Amino acid sequence: MAVTTFIPQIWEARLLSKFHERSIADVITTAPTKVEGNKVIFNKVSDVTINAYTGTVNFEELTTSKVELPLDHKNYWAFKVDDVDAVQAAGDLIDPHVAEAGYGLQEATDKFVLDEALKTSNIVEKGSDKAYDLIVKCNTALNKNKVPKAERFAVINSEVLEDLQLDARFTKEYRIMENGIIEGANINGTQLVFSEELNEGGYAIVVLHKSAIGYAKQLEETEAMRLQNSFADGIRGLQVDGVKTLREEAVVKCVQA
Repeated sequence: MAVTTFIPQIWEARLLSKFHERSIADVITTAPTKVEGNKVIFNKVSDVTINAYTGTVNFEELTTSKVELPLDHKNYWAFKVDDVDAVQAAGDLIDPHVAEAGYGLQEATDKFVLDEALKTSNIVEKGSDKAYDLIVKCNTALNKNKVPKAERFAVINSEVLEDLQLDARFTKEYRIMENGIIEGANINGTQLVFSEELNEGGYAIVVLHKSAIGYAKQLEETEAMRLQNSFADGIRGLQVDGVKTLREEAVVKCVQA
């Protein structure tokens, strides 16, 4: 239905929004302490050598290596409302569309972050294993890399969740929260997180530590303006962000070929 046909007297003024997920990007990634300009820097701590004591102590220089994260990924949304339509619909039309744009931006952000995670070369082959076993094997791979067990997440989509639901070892008492966390679902000490943006819905599991991927965003703005050459108002929003793998050894995937 076009905006120009919106007449409250003949159509109930209730807008039915699309179904959306809530963003998981901030849950599973590490954010910088400060964002300045068009990039952020993460500093990685150097190794500290452990030596056998033989009566003398040698002090080594501490160093840090920098990982730069450019904020070069941009998404925007924009729509216009004609004067006549604005008079009819007022905020009842504009506010839900702004919210709708925000939800869509969240989903695009999650796909952006998860696509980065899927670039990892650390792979657990699926074979004939069930999802439960694959998540355990992914955790074993992280254990071998000495990745901390705390703050580990296993990101799954509906294909994997269905596989788990058919497995008697998986608890049935769970609830998917707005931020994607599957409350009451923990496998091998790893918190399950749901996102349909993972691998565009194809069977996939990503198990990672929160420090594995850095993510930063800024310039989240929503503004209205009078459009030139049109009797209409424009409303738009912009997000600038960036994502980068900080610890390759702390993320592993299993994707069905």
